[in-house]
Amino acid sequence: MILRFDKLGVVIAAISAYAAFAAPFATFRANRIVPGQARSILEALPATTGTLLLAIIVAAGLVALFKTPLALRLAASAVTLAALVLLIGVAGTFLTPAGNTFARISPASGFWILIFAFTLLLADVLTRLTLSPWARVGALVVAALAIGLLLISGSWDNLSILKEYANRADSFWAEGSKHVTLALGSLAAAVIVGLPLGILCHRVERLRAGVLNVLNIIQTIPSIALFGLLIAPLGWVATHVPGAAALGIRGIGTAPAFVALFLYSLLPVVANTVVGLAGVPRAANDAARGMGMTDRQRLFGVEFPLAFPVILTGIRIVLVQNIGLATIAALIGGGGFGVFVFQGVGQTAMDLVLLGAVPTVALAFAAAIILDAVIEMTATKRRVETA
Repeated sequence: MILRFDKLGVVIAAISAYAAFAAPFATFRANRIVPGQARSILEALPATTGTLLLAIIVAAGLVALFKTPLALRLAASAVTLAALVLLIGVAGTFLTPAGNTFARISPASGFWILIFAFTLLLADVLTRLTLSPWARVGALVVAALAIGLLLISGSWDNLSILKEYANRADSFWAEGSKHVTLALGSLAAAVIVGLPLGILCHRVERLRAGVLNVLNIIQTIPSIALFGLLIAPLGWVATHVPGAAALGIRGIGTAPAFVALFLYSLLPVVANTVVGLAGVPRAANDAARGMGMTDRQRLFGVEFPLAFPVILTGIRIVLVQNIGLATIAALIGGGGFGVFVFQGVGQTAMDLVLLGAVPTVALAFAAAIILDAVIEMTATKRRVETA
């Protein structure tokens, strides 16, 4: 049997070799402010455990390097990722001096590079397996449950990010609620406004270019600049319009963040509505007309259902985009996970930055997987109905 190299596997093997043998696995700091001291895998873990982790990484790297069966690649990536997330908790306990409550143990660059490399391998395997939408959602649920059990077990309690969470638990969930509300609320507003506007642009060709050009211009404005531009007009509204301030409308805070996210959300919703409706087969419309359906009946009974997967793709883009952009809202007092990101930057506390960044990335990742699955199921259903 001749073993052949896998192109992606060569990259993964090289990255994992560097991360395992040259990059630090964990960082020890006497407290949350002082510079950290790098620790390799063998220094951050008990000798036997460290050697075992290196053996797992080397074996998984060899599996990735060559063209091996997908089942073996799936097992190698899953086992390596599980070993990494479990043993970084062991490193936290091993490196923390007994009775010391000030020491901070953080995952270092080697850990994050290894996580990236074997997540890439896992994603490649799952793509090649062409899992069904339900299977992908199921894999996401299993991963979420595994991480939840890991956090509940206390295995990571000695890691600095969990210590930061313990000190800010109430604030974390309050800001998380604001973050989700901003992302979902602006999406809902954009759908309510964008769908009718997209339908109008599809029906009135002269209106289409003007509306899409204006929305394109808004999309090119940097987020911080747009937040800043909204401060003055919303501040004027809060001062001069009775009842506006009582509703929470003011120059800084949630209002400008919500309006900015709403404006950013309009282009994908409107554009995908136009594209989706334009892609409805002429034969379907002709058949509907032949049956005596009115324009309204054709829109809601034929055109909109057939265009729905494309429209849903725009909504998916908006949701993932808004989850990320909502982080910037903290700069103008809008709250969200960005509060921890910018506090961490100001205090040079990387673990506090991660406390805001990690859940943001996780939310965006989960939203993308779930909506991709919904889009695929919807598109498949439409193809079956029209066949």
